[in-house]
Amino acid sequence: MPKTGRPKKEYNRKLFVDLIGLGCGADEICWVFREEDGKPANIDTVSRWCKREFGCTFQEFRVKNGAMALKVAVRKNQLELSKKSAAMAIFLGKNYLGQTDNPQTVTEPEAATADDALTAALREEAAKMEAGAEEESNE
Repeated sequence: MPKTGRPKKEYNRKLFVDLIGLGCGADEICWVFREEDGKPANIDTVSRWCKREFGCTFQEFRVKNGAMALKVAVRKNQLELSKKSAAMAIFLGKNYLGQTDNPQTVTEPEAATADDALTAALREEAAKMEAGAEEESNE
């Protein structure tokens, strides 16, 4: 029995994965996969094709696979841009990689004790010097 109905749409798998990796949204991908008359592809059609090819809808595929590829691309670009523009590298890192300006300091008990001992010794020496200065002024 012959198949009836419209033939299924086929899209370029590699191009689709690359576009997802660049962080393209549904409207942008539909525009890339536009018809011969220039009309963008229908998101439902692209999603059904994605379900046939990858076993999940467009949005599911984007969530599972798009973020990692985008992070790799951003990290690579961040390294290249950091050679020219520190501000751009910082912006990209904060927005896409979750980096922050808040450094995490680690305090070690030994260092705090050493600082306290040094401070106490300095205060003791200053007190001795003041006492010596007062004795000289009284004479």
